[in-house]
Amino acid sequence: MTEKPDQVAGLLLAAGGGRRLGGRPKALLEHRGRLLVEHAADALRTAGCDPVHVVLGARADDVRERAVLPGCVLVDNPEWAEGMGSSLRAGLASLRGTSARAALVSLVDQPGIGPEAMARVLAAHTSEESLAAASYHGTRGHPVLFGAAHWAGVAAVAVGDRGARDYLKAHGDALTLVECGDVAQPYDIDTAADLDRLE
Repeated sequence: MTEKPDQVAGLLLAAGGGRRLGGRPKALLEHRGRLLVEHAADALRTAGCDPVHVVLGARADDVRERAVLPGCVLVDNPEWAEGMGSSLRAGLASLRGTSARAALVSLVDQPGIGPEAMARVLAAHTSEESLAAASYHGTRGHPVLFGAAHWAGVAAVAVGDRGARDYLKAHGDALTLVECGDVAQPYDIDTAADLDRLE
């Protein structure tokens, strides 16, 4: 890995237990012959993120054993059951002390969002103060880019399943929205009905 002063790390939140999927961890769902966690990590890397940190929780040992994640840093979140906020905190904490000056945060259960959308949001990074998010026909979604200056503030409010929602709302005047509706679909794999979207 070549360290650059303006590095943007990929931060993949992949710890969820799939409660509404009968306890099937989303990271281990298959799509086009590969695990969702592999698709999402590859998308971040293809978009230009380096390094890529993957936050694991539910059945983390199984994910480590089955997933092919070359070059990724695997981060354990023992508090994953608390919700996405705990994974975001664990992921940002894992980036402290690295050369990353921003983090592009993506969710494992959104296979309709690929490297094209991620690269667009990544391109909004200009400094540690950068704050940007993908937009889908005017509605904010993922991925979200947090310059390092925002990490402590995001971690302070990331609780339950809210993640960074409150932080982004409070800092809306600094947020750059990057339209991605023409290159990605922001659906989630949350329920059994959503499994039909997997191939």
